[in-house]
Order: sequence, then structure tokens, then C-alpha cells
Amino acid sequence: QVVLVSGHLDSWDVGQGAMDDGGGAFISWEALSLIKDLGLRPKRTLRLVLWTGEEQGGVGAKQYYQLHKENISNFDIVMESDEGTFKPSGLGFSGSAEARDIVKEVMTLLQPINVTDVYDTADGTDIAYWMRDGVPGASLHNDINKYFWFHHSQGDTMTVQDPNQMNLCAAVWTVVSYVIADMEDMLPR
Repeated sequence: QVVLVSGHLDSWDVGQGAMDDGGGAFISWEALSLIKDLGLRPKRTLRLVLWTGEEQGGVGAKQYYQLHKENISNFDIVMESDEGTFKPSGLGFSGSAEARDIVKEVMTLLQPINVTDVYDTADGTDIAYWMRDGVPGASLHNDINKYFWFHHSQGDTMTVQDPNQMNLCAAVWTVVSYVIADMEDMLPR
């Protein structure tokens, strides 16, 4: 059984793509690194996917889906961060009402950093195939006021990234992915 965390590398036209969507790749990598460094071993596999080809029609996500859809019942949740890694506020979530209630409970663990909101839907080109077929999905919600200042521009460099805000985003990704991966049962569909 798999809990999938992900971001993609898509700023192919200009800039470095550090914020869009390098930030999502960074926090996904960091989540798994933190879990490993803490010596935690969840019941389910945590899988990191760094998508390619999102801007070219989502070809990387489509290929991954085609290769793994026969095991769709083993995918517990798919998580994608694709709107920068500014100060987080919570998660977008798509799934059953029962699964939403569980995710809301998980998010209460993040009260100390004031990131507890669960929004109505998850967004993510790369996880859309899975969500369409009933797999619960989550996307990071964060302060996107500055997102389009840098989106697909020469200004999208590492200097855009605030290490403190990225650490908060990584904390959200780490807690949610680990807790869901370590629950006794998969999220209800």
C-alpha cells in the first residue's frame, strides 16, 4: 500500500523553477528525509514522485498512471504540491466524507504551527487521474499572493524561497503523509 507525495519540475520556459514547482519537489523530498532521519517506519510505503512533463500535457503523470493503475486499490492517498511553498494554511482534500473527517483530525496535529484548515477540493494535474478514479487526494494550500510574481519568470530562483516557510510546508507534508501511512486502515473511499 502506498502514500504518494509529489511535486514536479515544470518551469521549462524561463527561470530556474525553484518556486514553481521546485518547492513542491523540495518539501516532498524533505518529508521522506525527516521521517527516515527520525527512524520512523510507517505501516505503508511512502513514495516520492518528482513528476515531469506537466507543462507539456501531463505526459509524465499519464505515463505513471498507466504503469501503476492496475494497483489503484493499494494507493491510500496521492498528495501534490504545485502552488509554491509560501506560508501554509492547510490542505485541499478530495475524497469521501469519512476520509475528510479523518484528514481533519490529522490536521489538528498541526495546531502548534497554526496550519489546520481542510479545503473543499485538492488540485493537481499530476494526481488528477488518481482522484478521478476515487483515490483520496491532497494538495498544499499556502499564501499564493506572491505566486504569480514569480510564476514562469526569470525571477523564479532560489532567492524566492523562504527557508522558514518551506520548513512549515515540509512539516505539513511530513505529518500528513506519515500519519496516514501509519494508520491501521487505509482512508475510506
